[in-house]
Amino acid sequence: MGAEHSFQERGAKRSRSAMDEPAISLRDVTAGYDGRPTIEAITLEVEEGDFYGIIGPNGGGKSTLLKVILGLIAPMKGAVRIMGLPPEEGRRHIGYLPQYADYDKVYPISVWDVALMGRRSRRGISPWYSSEDRRAAEEALDAVNMLDHRERNIGKLSGGQRQRVFIARALASRPKILLLDEPTASVDPEGQESIFALFSELNKEMTILLVSHDVGMITTHVNKLACINRTIVTHDEPVITPEMLQKGYSCPVDLIAHGDVPHRMLRNH
Repeated sequence: MGAEHSFQERGAKRSRSAMDEPAISLRDVTAGYDGRPTIEAITLEVEEGDFYGIIGPNGGGKSTLLKVILGLIAPMKGAVRIMGLPPEEGRRHIGYLPQYADYDKVYPISVWDVALMGRRSRRGISPWYSSEDRRAAEEALDAVNMLDHRERNIGKLSGGQRQRVFIARALASRPKILLLDEPTASVDPEGQESIFALFSELNKEMTILLVSHDVGMITTHVNKLACINRTIVTHDEPVITPEMLQKGYSCPVDLIAHGDVPHRMLRNH
């Protein structure tokens, strides 16, 4: 596809100085709301080209972590860098898909218009989209296989198709990093597999940090994994370790071992 070539060409043109820095770096970061920490002493390094998965229980701080990376929440302690820059500057390199994308199902907005919204931060003071904006939106929709649906009302799409359009909106800014917060939460299992396969393709051209509750799906596709529940445990392989289970969930967990004879291991609690 034309969009694939465009993303590949831009990936090849990354500056050497940017590649010398981790894509995302957090050092001893504590952050939260109203002076109360939600995450504490978080140290995390995401290298350029990683497909990094984040798991953890509800309220464990996963979304807070993403907001710190985006510069939407200032750390109470510690340092954050995006491509070697403070979050307020480095977030121009980030495409973000929030956990919930609010929209009015009956509002007459097309797939094309939603994708173009991803260019708003690049538009400056101009009230009009440029030819470059339109080209970026077209490439983004092509990359997620939704270009043929450009004239459709977004409210008429399936859950999986709608998520692809929201992903295209994030891609339209031509990011080097994708932050994805529960991107398949409202998508059926078949659509989830399709979207994760799309992420694997996109990861060939950009760094991805993905938050998900779907432990099975995330460990199948990512190359590194972390579990966060106020503090963080990281692992440079897509493997859920006993330490992750203990720190992340602190409750009885069934471990399913796949092999010649699938079996279940129950730990004392």
